Amino acid sequence: MLIFLTGATGFIGSAIVPELLSAGHRVLGMTRSEAGARALTEAGAEPFLGNLEDVDSLRRGAVQADGVIHTAFDHDDFSNFVANCEKDRRAIEALGSALKGSNRPLLITSGVGFGCSAPGQLAREDVFNAEYPNPRVASELAAAKLLDEGVNVSVMRLPQVHDTVKQGLVTYLVDLARVKGVSAYAGGGANRWAAGPVLDVARLYRLAVEKADAGSRYHAVAEEGVSTRDIAEVIGRGLKVPVSAISSEEVAGHFGWLGMFAGHDMSASSVWTQAQLGWRPTGPSLLADLERMDYSRASS
Repeated sequence: MLIFLTGATGFIGSAIVPELLSAGHRVLGMTRSEAGARALTEAGAEPFLGNLEDVDSLRRGAVQADGVIHTAFDHDDFSNFVANCEKDRRAIEALGSALKGSNRPLLITSGVGFGCSAPGQLAREDVFNAEYPNPRVASELAAAKLLDEGVNVSVMRLPQVHDTVKQGLVTYLVDLARVKGVSAYAGGGANRWAAGPVLDVARLYRLAVEKADAGSRYHAVAEEGVSTRDIAEVIGRGLKVPVSAISSEEVAGHFGWLGMFAGHDMSASSVWTQAQLGWRPTGPSLLADLERMDYSRASS
């Protein structure tokens, strides 16, 4: 298949490109820069200049393809997270509009939290909790609307995707600990975050777009949950800073925008996903990658 991949030069997208190519697919990779276009060409993909703000470019890319994987998201400014989630909703609508009337698959990206039916419960693929306190609900609502309109859309829900350089929200915890001189966790730190190694996650995207099972939700989860206290302790050792609990009253002041996530349990199961797609994650654990990270280098 020719796969149109948004976010093709991003953390996850750049791992998906070689995964698709090695399986015999061709990749039309979206990038906003000439440097990104050169990187995609060198990787063996065909570059496509476009961006999330230019929804016409999204439609032009999607209409050429046999399938679409949408991983692009504006992570540049989490203080504008609500606006960025709305931008993602518009992007999903644009991609879906180019695929209407066909059975070509659209695989979008969301978070595992939306599979949580009640606080402290493992998120599951058969649950969609539209009341979960995360503005990115807009992405899954857009996908549900497209499904009702006959688009072959499915959802990849992500945990904290990691290697030794980046680890999802944990990367921002490292940055915060470096700035504040303390590695912190909210409350008792018993809340858990699911995790998945980036290469395993990339393989799952490929398996999911190949299956093209409309309406399915997949969890890219290798570890059901790692406690935020354990995460903070590894970061503290890496940065050689103290580790401290932050009370509920202090969360917003200490964590800033991260406060909306810091105390939440984001544990999740991938039992159904693994059974459906024959996916078996084999990569290192989140804590192992954090242990091996070079803390002398600030994240980019």
